[in-house]
Amino acid sequence: MEKQRPKNREKARRPKLTGSSKRYLAKKTSAVSNSTRRAASPDKLRRNKPKPERPILVLFNKPYDVLTQFSDDQQRSTLKDFIPIKDIYAAGRLDKDSEGLLVLTNDGELQHKLANPKFKKAKTYWVQVEGDVSAQAIEQLSKGVELKDGPTRPAKVERIEQPQIWQRSTPIRDRKNIPTTWLQITITEGRNRQVRRMTAHVGYPTLRLVRVSMGPYSLAQIAPLTTIQPGQYLQIELDPTGNTK
Repeated sequence: MEKQRPKNREKARRPKLTGSSKRYLAKKTSAVSNSTRRAASPDKLRRNKPKPERPILVLFNKPYDVLTQFSDDQQRSTLKDFIPIKDIYAAGRLDKDSEGLLVLTNDGELQHKLANPKFKKAKTYWVQVEGDVSAQAIEQLSKGVELKDGPTRPAKVERIEQPQIWQRSTPIRDRKNIPTTWLQITITEGRNRQVRRMTAHVGYPTLRLVRVSMGPYSLAQIAPLTTIQPGQYLQIELDPTGNTK
């Protein structure tokens, strides 16, 4: 008589776990999960730290081609090249190829309130785009456009004259016979390269992007906009509640 074969060979060969083995695997899985959560939320860890004895805020005019971090294993230019202050962190990011206001603080709770999109802090940018922007494109940007990661919130968008500010270290690409337009765009979100993607969506690629304000803070607090230079910063002392003294 032929012996009956197991219906599921893989299942038949799988070793049985003892009680101690199950407890070990459960403990290991839990440890890995906890470690992953901790590694994925450094901002949350900073937010939960006790209030610093001397809370400060730093307003920095970030130059073009500078990373918004204090170290880099590729030897690129970072905040450390300009700001000799320890234990401060950026409230939100500013792309390497963008310029202007970057807010930093040693107060984790304040950093969270400034950077988290749920608080809807307004951020205003001066944006130089390629082409003569139409009224229709401005209306589209103002109402919100559909990006790959979803529709944008309504924004405040208007044409402005070319601002009298510093020259960028690397000039924008200049295409003869193609005009450029400066826009002032105010958004309340913080998606990755959002403003650049918005202008590209309506057919006007961004050539230069300068953040001029974020919440209640602006570049003009560092120095007059007609004289401020890349790399300048202002340190502000805060009271225990996070307000300026």
